[in-house]
Amino acid sequence: MNDIRHIKTEQLLPNPYQPRHKFESDQMLSLADSIKENGILQPLLIRRINNSDYFEIIAGERRLRAAILAGVPEVPCVEVDCDYEHSAVLSILENVQRSDLSFFEEAAAIGQLVEHFGMSQSEIAKRLSKSQSALSNKLRLLKLPADVRYFIEKEGLTERHARALLRLESEKDIWAALNIIKEKGLNVENTEKLIDSMCADKPKTKPKRIKVFKDVRIFVNTVSKAIETMKASGIDAETDRTETDDYIEFRVKIPKKSINEPTLKVLKANSA
Repeated sequence: MNDIRHIKTEQLLPNPYQPRHKFESDQMLSLADSIKENGILQPLLIRRINNSDYFEIIAGERRLRAAILAGVPEVPCVEVDCDYEHSAVLSILENVQRSDLSFFEEAAAIGQLVEHFGMSQSEIAKRLSKSQSALSNKLRLLKLPADVRYFIEKEGLTERHARALLRLESEKDIWAALNIIKEKGLNVENTEKLIDSMCADKPKTKPKRIKVFKDVRIFVNTVSKAIETMKASGIDAETDRTETDDYIEFRVKIPKKSINEPTLKVLKANSA
Protein backbone atom coordinates (compact mmCIF):
# COMPACT_ATOMS: atom_id res chain seq x y z
CA MET A 1 0.00 0.00 0.00
CA ASN A 2 1.20 3.55 -0.76
CA ASP A 3 2.48 5.68 2.10
CA ILE A 4 0.17 8.15 3.83
CA ARG A 5 1.20 11.78 3.25
CA HIS A 6 -0.20 14.99 4.70
CA ILE A 7 -1.23 17.41 1.93
CA LYS A 8 -2.31 21.04 2.36
CA THR A 9 -6.02 21.47 1.80
CA GLU A 10 -5.49 24.25 -0.79
CA GLN A 11 -3.60 21.77 -2.98
CA LEU A 12 -6.60 19.43 -3.21
CA LEU A 13 -9.20 19.87 -5.94
CA PRO A 14 -12.62 18.16 -6.22
CA ASN A 15 -13.25 15.45 -8.80
CA PRO A 16 -15.49 16.76 -11.61
CA TYR A 17 -17.24 13.37 -11.69
CA GLN A 18 -18.10 13.44 -8.00
CA PRO A 19 -21.69 12.13 -7.98
CA ARG A 20 -22.58 13.80 -4.69
CA HIS A 21 -24.10 17.25 -5.21
CA LYS A 22 -25.55 17.89 -1.76
CA PHE A 23 -23.50 18.14 1.41
CA GLU A 24 -25.92 18.52 4.32
CA SER A 25 -24.73 21.35 6.58
CA ASP A 26 -25.71 19.60 9.84
CA GLN A 27 -23.81 16.47 8.89
CA MET A 28 -20.81 18.49 7.73
CA LEU A 29 -20.68 20.42 11.02
CA SER A 30 -20.95 17.16 12.94
CA LEU A 31 -18.11 15.63 10.93
CA ALA A 32 -16.03 18.80 11.41
CA ASP A 33 -16.48 18.51 15.19
CA SER A 34 -15.41 14.86 15.02
CA ILE A 35 -12.31 15.80 13.03
CA LYS A 36 -11.40 18.45 15.60
CA GLU A 37 -11.71 15.85 18.32
CA ASN A 38 -10.28 12.74 16.65
CA GLY A 39 -8.63 13.83 13.42
CA ILE A 40 -9.30 12.22 10.01
CA LEU A 41 -9.35 8.48 10.59
CA GLN A 42 -9.48 7.41 6.92
CA PRO A 43 -7.00 9.01 4.46
CA LEU A 44 -8.24 10.65 1.27
CA LEU A 45 -7.49 8.94 -2.03
CA ILE A 46 -5.89 11.36 -4.51
CA ARG A 47 -3.99 11.56 -7.83
CA ARG A 48 -1.47 14.15 -8.95
CA ILE A 49 -2.62 16.49 -11.75
CA ASN A 50 -0.15 16.75 -14.67
CA ASN A 51 3.03 16.59 -12.54
CA SER A 52 1.95 19.77 -10.73
CA ASP A 53 1.69 20.50 -7.01
CA TYR A 54 -2.08 19.99 -7.14
CA PHE A 55 -4.05 16.81 -6.61
CA GLU A 56 -7.50 15.61 -7.63
CA ILE A 57 -9.60 13.84 -5.03
CA ILE A 58 -10.65 10.34 -6.00
CA ALA A 59 -12.40 9.64 -2.71
CA GLY A 60 -12.87 11.82 0.36
CA GLU A 61 -14.24 15.21 -0.75
CA ARG A 62 -16.68 15.19 2.15
CA ARG A 63 -13.82 14.68 4.60
CA LEU A 64 -11.87 17.51 2.95
CA ARG A 65 -14.80 19.93 3.24
CA ALA A 66 -15.28 19.04 6.91
CA ALA A 67 -11.53 19.46 7.55
CA ILE A 68 -11.66 22.96 6.05
CA LEU A 69 -14.66 23.76 8.29
CA ALA A 70 -12.66 22.48 11.25
CA GLY A 71 -9.73 24.72 10.31
CA VAL A 72 -7.37 21.79 9.70
CA PRO A 73 -4.58 22.93 7.31
CA GLU A 74 -3.44 19.47 6.14
CA VAL A 75 -5.16 16.13 5.64
CA PRO A 76 -3.80 12.57 5.36
CA CYS A 77 -3.79 11.28 1.78
CA VAL A 78 -2.79 8.23 -0.23
CA GLU A 79 -1.61 9.06 -3.76
CA VAL A 80 -2.64 6.70 -6.56
CA ASP A 81 -0.99 6.62 -9.99
CA CYS A 82 -3.87 6.72 -12.48
CA ASP A 83 -5.22 8.84 -15.33
CA TYR A 84 -8.28 11.10 -15.11
CA GLU A 85 -10.63 8.47 -16.55
CA HIS A 86 -9.63 5.81 -14.05
CA SER A 87 -9.84 8.44 -11.31
CA ALA A 88 -13.38 9.36 -12.37
CA VAL A 89 -14.52 5.74 -12.45
CA LEU A 90 -13.00 5.05 -9.02
CA SER A 91 -14.61 8.20 -7.61
CA ILE A 92 -18.03 7.27 -8.92
CA LEU A 93 -17.80 3.65 -7.77
CA GLU A 94 -16.57 4.65 -4.31
CA ASN A 95 -19.41 7.11 -3.84
CA VAL A 96 -22.12 4.81 -5.19
CA GLN A 97 -21.08 2.17 -2.69
CA ARG A 98 -21.81 4.61 0.13
CA SER A 99 -25.30 4.51 1.60
CA ASP A 100 -25.78 8.28 1.98
CA LEU A 101 -26.10 9.17 -1.70
CA SER A 102 -29.61 10.13 -2.78
CA PHE A 103 -31.23 7.66 -5.18
CA PHE A 104 -31.13 10.24 -7.99
CA GLU A 105 -27.42 10.92 -7.36
CA GLU A 106 -26.80 7.19 -7.46
CA ALA A 107 -28.76 6.85 -10.73
CA ALA A 108 -26.83 9.75 -12.30
CA ALA A 109 -23.52 8.22 -11.21
CA ILE A 110 -24.40 4.86 -12.77
CA GLY A 111 -25.52 6.70 -15.91
CA GLN A 112 -22.11 8.38 -16.12
CA LEU A 113 -20.36 5.02 -15.96
CA VAL A 114 -22.47 3.74 -18.84
CA GLU A 115 -22.54 6.83 -21.08
CA HIS A 116 -19.16 8.48 -20.48
CA PHE A 117 -16.97 5.50 -19.71
CA GLY A 118 -18.61 2.74 -21.74
CA MET A 119 -19.03 0.32 -18.85
CA SER A 120 -21.67 -2.37 -19.34
CA GLN A 121 -24.46 -2.82 -16.82
CA SER A 122 -23.19 -6.32 -16.03
CA GLU A 123 -19.70 -4.94 -15.27
CA ILE A 124 -21.09 -2.18 -13.04
CA ALA A 125 -23.40 -4.64 -11.27
CA LYS A 126 -20.43 -6.88 -10.52
CA ARG A 127 -18.28 -3.99 -9.24
CA LEU A 128 -21.09 -2.72 -7.00
CA SER A 129 -22.38 -6.15 -5.95
CA LYS A 130 -25.85 -5.28 -7.25
CA SER A 131 -28.20 -7.14 -9.57
CA GLN A 132 -28.62 -5.92 -13.15
CA SER A 133 -32.36 -5.47 -12.54
CA ALA A 134 -31.59 -3.15 -9.60
CA LEU A 135 -29.23 -1.17 -11.85
CA SER A 136 -31.84 -0.94 -14.62
CA ASN A 137 -34.42 0.35 -12.13
CA LYS A 138 -31.96 3.03 -11.00
CA LEU A 139 -31.23 4.12 -14.57
CA ARG A 140 -34.96 4.34 -15.37
CA LEU A 141 -35.24 7.12 -12.78
CA LEU A 142 -33.24 9.38 -15.12
CA LYS A 143 -36.19 9.35 -17.54
CA LEU A 144 -37.99 11.71 -15.16
CA PRO A 145 -37.47 15.39 -16.10
CA ALA A 146 -34.85 17.28 -14.07
CA ASP A 147 -37.41 19.61 -12.46
CA VAL A 148 -39.53 16.62 -11.43
CA ARG A 149 -36.48 14.99 -9.81
CA TYR A 150 -35.71 18.22 -7.96
CA PHE A 151 -39.30 18.43 -6.67
CA ILE A 152 -39.27 14.80 -5.51
CA GLU A 153 -36.06 15.35 -3.53
CA LYS A 154 -37.27 18.68 -2.11
CA GLU A 155 -40.52 17.12 -0.90
CA GLY A 156 -38.71 14.14 0.61
CA LEU A 157 -40.50 11.56 -1.54
CA THR A 158 -39.06 8.08 -1.85
CA GLU A 159 -37.54 6.14 -4.72
CA ARG A 160 -40.72 4.06 -4.92
CA HIS A 161 -42.75 7.26 -5.37
CA ALA A 162 -40.43 8.19 -8.25
CA ARG A 163 -40.68 4.75 -9.84
CA ALA A 164 -44.46 4.82 -9.69
CA LEU A 165 -44.49 8.11 -11.60
CA LEU A 166 -42.58 6.50 -14.47
CA ARG A 167 -45.80 4.79 -15.51
CA LEU A 168 -47.30 8.13 -16.55
CA GLU A 169 -46.69 9.03 -20.18
CA SER A 170 -46.77 12.83 -20.14
CA GLU A 171 -45.03 15.42 -17.98
CA LYS A 172 -48.41 17.09 -17.47
CA ASP A 173 -49.79 13.92 -15.86
CA ILE A 174 -46.66 13.54 -13.71
CA TRP A 175 -47.09 17.05 -12.30
CA ALA A 176 -50.80 16.47 -11.74
CA ALA A 177 -49.94 13.36 -9.72
CA LEU A 178 -47.17 15.15 -7.81
CA ASN A 179 -49.52 17.94 -6.77
CA ILE A 180 -52.03 15.42 -5.42
CA ILE A 181 -49.27 13.46 -3.65
CA LYS A 182 -48.04 16.65 -1.99
CA GLU A 183 -51.47 18.01 -1.05
CA LYS A 184 -52.72 14.71 0.41
CA GLY A 185 -49.39 13.47 1.75
CA LEU A 186 -49.82 10.15 -0.07
CA ASN A 187 -47.62 7.24 0.93
CA VAL A 188 -46.25 4.83 -1.69
CA GLU A 189 -49.24 2.48 -1.61
CA ASN A 190 -51.76 5.30 -2.11
CA THR A 191 -49.55 6.87 -4.76
CA GLU A 192 -49.59 3.63 -6.73
CA LYS A 193 -53.40 3.49 -6.43
CA LEU A 194 -53.62 7.08 -7.67
CA ILE A 195 -51.48 6.30 -10.70
CA ASP A 196 -53.47 3.10 -11.34
CA SER A 197 -56.62 5.21 -11.58
CA MET A 198 -54.96 7.82 -13.77
CA CYS A 199 -53.74 5.13 -16.19
CA ALA A 200 -57.17 3.46 -16.22
CA ASP A 201 -58.89 6.76 -17.06
CA LYS A 202 -56.52 7.41 -19.94
CA PRO A 203 -58.03 6.33 -23.28
CA LYS A 204 -55.89 3.72 -24.95
CA THR A 205 -54.79 4.65 -28.43
CA LYS A 206 -55.23 1.82 -30.85
CA PRO A 207 -52.19 1.09 -32.99
CA LYS A 208 -52.66 1.98 -36.61
CA ARG A 209 -53.15 -1.05 -38.76
CA ILE A 210 -51.32 -1.26 -42.03
CA LYS A 211 -53.29 -3.20 -44.59
CA VAL A 212 -51.29 -5.95 -46.23
CA PHE A 213 -52.58 -7.36 -49.48
CA LYS A 214 -51.72 -11.01 -49.62
CA ASP A 215 -53.01 -11.46 -53.17
CA VAL A 216 -50.08 -10.62 -55.44
CA ARG A 217 -52.45 -10.00 -58.38
CA ILE A 218 -53.40 -6.65 -56.84
CA PHE A 219 -49.79 -5.50 -57.07
CA VAL A 220 -49.41 -6.87 -60.61
CA ASN A 221 -52.52 -4.97 -61.74
CA THR A 222 -51.22 -1.81 -60.08
CA VAL A 223 -47.91 -2.02 -61.98
CA SER A 224 -49.71 -2.78 -65.25
CA LYS A 225 -52.05 0.17 -64.73
CA ALA A 226 -49.09 2.50 -64.13
CA ILE A 227 -47.45 1.38 -67.38
CA GLU A 228 -50.71 1.90 -69.31
CA THR A 229 -50.99 5.40 -67.81
CA MET A 230 -47.48 6.28 -69.01
CA LYS A 231 -48.21 5.08 -72.54
CA ALA A 232 -51.54 6.94 -72.62
CA SER A 233 -49.68 10.08 -71.58
CA GLY A 234 -47.33 9.87 -74.55
CA ILE A 235 -44.37 8.26 -72.86
CA ASP A 236 -42.83 5.62 -75.07
CA ALA A 237 -42.26 3.14 -72.27
CA GLU A 238 -41.03 -0.34 -73.11
CA THR A 239 -42.06 -3.15 -70.81
CA ASP A 240 -40.95 -6.70 -70.41
CA ARG A 241 -42.73 -9.08 -68.05
CA THR A 242 -41.29 -12.42 -67.00
CA GLU A 243 -43.17 -14.91 -64.87
CA THR A 244 -41.83 -18.08 -63.26
CA ASP A 245 -43.07 -20.43 -60.58
CA ASP A 246 -41.24 -18.30 -57.97
CA TYR A 247 -41.67 -14.69 -59.07
CA ILE A 248 -43.06 -12.12 -61.51
CA GLU A 249 -40.52 -9.65 -62.91
CA PHE A 250 -41.30 -6.33 -64.61
CA ARG A 251 -38.70 -4.34 -66.55
CA VAL A 252 -39.67 -0.85 -67.67
CA LYS A 253 -37.55 1.35 -69.94
CA ILE A 254 -38.52 5.04 -70.10
CA PRO A 255 -36.68 7.24 -72.64
CA LYS A 256 -35.58 10.44 -70.90
CA LYS A 257 -36.28 12.56 -73.99
CA SER A 258 -39.95 11.57 -73.87
CA ILE A 259 -40.40 13.18 -70.47
CA ASN A 260 -40.95 16.90 -70.88
CA GLU A 261 -42.83 19.46 -68.82
CA PRO A 262 -46.25 19.04 -70.50
CA THR A 263 -45.98 15.27 -70.20
CA LEU A 264 -45.16 15.54 -66.50
CA LYS A 265 -48.29 17.66 -66.00
CA VAL A 266 -50.41 15.03 -67.77
CA LEU A 267 -48.84 12.32 -65.60
CA LYS A 268 -49.70 14.24 -62.44
CA ALA A 269 -53.24 14.83 -63.66
CA ASN A 270 -53.77 11.15 -64.48
CA SER A 271 -52.36 9.99 -61.18
CA ALA A 272 -54.43 12.44 -59.13
